[in-house]
Amino acid sequence: MVNNPYQTYSNTQAMTATPGELTLMLYNGAIRFLKQAKSAIEEKQIEQGNNFLLKSQNIIIELMTTLDMSYEVSQNLWDLYDFMRRHLVEANLKKDPRRVQDVIELLEDLRNTWAEAIKLVRAEKAVGANG
Repeated sequence: MVNNPYQTYSNTQAMTATPGELTLMLYNGAIRFLKQAKSAIEEKQIEQGNNFLLKSQNIIIELMTTLDMSYEVSQNLWDLYDFMRRHLVEANLKKDPRRVQDVIELLEDLRNTWAEAIKLVRAEKAVGANG
């Protein structure tokens, strides 16, 4: 078996990531797969587009299942993730790259907000450790 350095790095990164960083990785993975799906659909590579859409849907389902529903914001995120998941099912059925783009934009907004939140938490921890 040949070791794939990228896969080894990715596995190590996932194993050492905080829950917040894992969520960020899920967002990035979904966005990457959706961009590939959109491109495949536009190029009429239907099977590839389907596969990338399914991978993205699986990530969104993972995001849904890891929500802590004891927080009010979790219900809002659940509804948004469910909308995205249904939107991607429609995109897949209709081979509609615009629907894929809609979900990419939503996920990019969430990812950017999440990344900013991680930065703020790190900054607060740094101040707390030094103060």
